[in-house]
Amino acid sequence: MIDVHCHIDLYSDPLKAASKAEINGIRTIAVTNLPSHFEMGYKYLKNFKRVRLALGLHPLMVKQNEGELQRFKRLLEKTNYVGEVGLDFSEHGRENQNVQRDSLRFVFECVKGKQKFISLHSRSAEGSILEMLEEFGIERAVFHWYTGTMNALEKVVKQGHFFSVNTSMIKSKNGRRIIENIPRERILTESDGPYIKIEGKTIGPVDMKITLKGLAEIWNLPVEAAEKQVDSNFDTLLRVLDKLRK
Repeated sequence: MIDVHCHIDLYSDPLKAASKAEINGIRTIAVTNLPSHFEMGYKYLKNFKRVRLALGLHPLMVKQNEGELQRFKRLLEKTNYVGEVGLDFSEHGRENQNVQRDSLRFVFECVKGKQKFISLHSRSAEGSILEMLEEFGIERAVFHWYTGTMNALEKVVKQGHFFSVNTSMIKSKNGRRIIENIPRERILTESDGPYIKIEGKTIGPVDMKITLKGLAEIWNLPVEAAEKQVDSNFDTLLRVLDKLRK
């Protein structure tokens, strides 16, 4: 199973959460919100086989950018995974749009030509992100928890990018509609733990079976076939990135 977007460092016991994913064989991308968070966690996760730490710069944390941009640039060589990065032009981040753009431009300038795995936050900013991805020649990024319009979704698909979906999307009418309009070969699974809860229980990488069950229902497939599809999608994405990197 695959969990391409999980905030391992935000669990009450991050090492326990990471170890649980490792032991259960869940290929997990542990995103971070700031480069300093990545730096703190790197020594603990660098030797894990299934859990990979991603270097992040969350758009809603731009007020904490002092020293973080140069730290991002310095730490990038330590990982092939970048996230959570992006833009948030919703009411939560509207006042910092220009700073967010500058920060994301810095990130994309750093990763340009390196073909890193990128997990994107794109709330109310899908068009701006697509323009920047094209400007910097960044291919095959992953739109985490997509909530945009169908028109923007079509453009994301046309540009060749992927999407990671979670249980909250599967449980909502709009989320299911979005999933139904994404080609199956572009879908990955995520927990977005510990932010998402099911019946009051915080979920994590080992709960990807719940997401897969929901996908199987939407696709009208056995759960095993849905899991095989998502695994294949992830492997395909990594192979493409590896080829582009070479």
